[in-house]
Amino acid sequence: MEFVFEELSFGNLESARRIDRSDIPVSFVGSIDTLMDITQYGVEHNCIGHTFLVRLGDEYIAYLLLGEALEWDTDPEEMKKEPFYRLMGFVVDKKYRSKGYGGLILEKAIEIVYQDFGIRSVALGCHKENIRAASFYKKHQFQPTGKYEGDDEYYLRIINDK
Repeated sequence: MEFVFEELSFGNLESARRIDRSDIPVSFVGSIDTLMDITQYGVEHNCIGHTFLVRLGDEYIAYLLLGEALEWDTDPEEMKKEPFYRLMGFVVDKKYRSKGYGGLILEKAIEIVYQDFGIRSVALGCHKENIRAASFYKKHQFQPTGKYEGDDEYYLRIINDK
């Protein structure tokens, strides 16, 4: 079976709300409604990227936003040198975790964004208490920076073109 990546929209938002993330506090990963608001902001401001709702067969199993990062005051200095993407709101349905799907979805999402918009480094914030997510991101070449925005530590996956 193959993953199908759809753009998150108001037409499939209710399906995204049914993804079981009951064990993930909103302080770790914001709600799907917040992700939709961020997506709308990006569209209104012509930011590049995608917000995906991912299906496996007939079931929606994940969502994530990977798009052009607008600079925040709290961003580490290394993020201010070159344009980069920010990964936000990545959630995999509870019953589909620990099967390798999250890594496949993440890598495919990055590949699609690179194909559509070009290659850039990727940044994300990982809550300091979200140990499983931190381990997952390290496994996928994201490095912790030791810099925080609130309780979220910045992780970077740097692309070195030189």
